[in-house]
Amino acid sequence: MSKDSRKFQVPDELAHLYDFANSLDVRHFTHHGVQHLQGDELTGPRELAAWMSQRGLSTKDTKITTAMFDSALQLRTSIRAYLECDPAERRKDTEAVRSLNKAMKLFPLVAEARGDRSMTLGASRRDAMAGLSVVVAELYDGSIKGTLDRLKMCAAEECRRGFFDRSKPATRRWCMSTLCGNRIKTRTYRERHRVAG
Repeated sequence: MSKDSRKFQVPDELAHLYDFANSLDVRHFTHHGVQHLQGDELTGPRELAAWMSQRGLSTKDTKITTAMFDSALQLRTSIRAYLECDPAERRKDTEAVRSLNKAMKLFPLVAEARGDRSMTLGASRRDAMAGLSVVVAELYDGSIKGTLDRLKMCAAEECRRGFFDRSKPATRRWCMSTLCGNRIKTRTYRERHRVAG
């Protein structure tokens, strides 16, 4: 679990998924006169290995090949595209579903019995990328429990940050209504008055 997932109260069972989706920061807005700098935590195999190690998804000496890195980026891209869809429409978006299924096939899961009589999904692969199967397992578990519908992408085009919708009706559209929501509402208000005037 990262500082961000704790700060925004993302449930533990979705924390790796949240962090993985947000490892790419495409925000490009100015706030209080400061331009937000875009960034990518996963710029190469070494950075991916460090990212996984920091979250307990691999050991520090994990070696990730270029092909493994490409698979990880494919998974992240498909997850972000899936989360950008409105939760009620996700399963109907054939392109997003097809892309996600293709990416998830690279991270197969197996059911594992635990000592406390429960079952869990674990990585089928036993290489350096096995830790990312946890992200796929969180996708699956979230879809079964209904919590995945609360994990969304901010509707603001200049943000597109993943967020967990904690509102009771689960109808939030922005990661932060005080930031992205206000910016969109102000822009809409100005546009409406410009056209009317």
